[in-house]
Amino acid sequence: MKPRLGHIQFLNCLPLYYGLVKNDVLLDVDLVKAAPKDLATMLIGGELDVAPIPAIEYARHADELVLLPDISVSSDGPVLSIMLMSKRPVDELSGSTVALTNTSRTSQVLTQILLTKHFKVDPDYIEMPPDLAGMMRESDAALLIGDDALRAYYQPTDLLKYDLGQEWKHYTELPMVYAVWAVRREYANRYPEMVARLDWALNQSNEYSLQHLDAISEYAARWEPFPVAFFRSYYEALRFHFGPDYRDGLARYFREAYDIGALETLPDIEVFSA
Repeated sequence: MKPRLGHIQFLNCLPLYYGLVKNDVLLDVDLVKAAPKDLATMLIGGELDVAPIPAIEYARHADELVLLPDISVSSDGPVLSIMLMSKRPVDELSGSTVALTNTSRTSQVLTQILLTKHFKVDPDYIEMPPDLAGMMRESDAALLIGDDALRAYYQPTDLLKYDLGQEWKHYTELPMVYAVWAVRREYANRYPEMVARLDWALNQSNEYSLQHLDAISEYAARWEPFPVAFFRSYYEALRFHFGPDYRDGLARYFREAYDIGALETLPDIEVFSA
């Protein structure tokens, strides 16, 4: 039986997907495309075997999951696609309303960590669909992620823009891990060779994408209103690694989330080993 592999329908995962296509890996998996939070629900529910999920969802279900050891969606500084748009300087948001996109729990918690611990402000939060105009009618600042954030970052506006990947780096001096590739623990125990092959394929895809960023940027620019150079800068900012520095960054994120009450317990970071 082919492994059921989730895929995030955001431009940030296009390089890995591009590599899977070019290396014919998709012939060996059943690919399911969905938003990050939906992939997490499907993985926990047994509808998927392996999927990229928000980092915070791994923390909340760590007893049911293990992580692929080398792959994540991360940044080590600016990320461009996790943006807080604000009517006023962020350190003046105490007592204001901040709208959080309903498409990513990890970024919601990241925003709360940074506003509370880094900027020392205490706003009220509401959750909304990712429509910047609608969000700004109801709030003083708005969190956008993924493709919506890229559009907000690129387009001229009077709003102040805060790249939360960069702000996390300023706060912690560590990379920020947004999504991890998780495997259902039961599936990994039952089919370790299948998981090992898929892990190898994803790593090969990552290597392929790093060598073909120009082609990937040109491909992405066919479907979005951004120039090729913008995509090239974006894909150079993203990291798909999950080495020691990134695991340290993820552990720090979990501790910070626990400190503000977003996690009830601190999970161990457990990676798959064949």
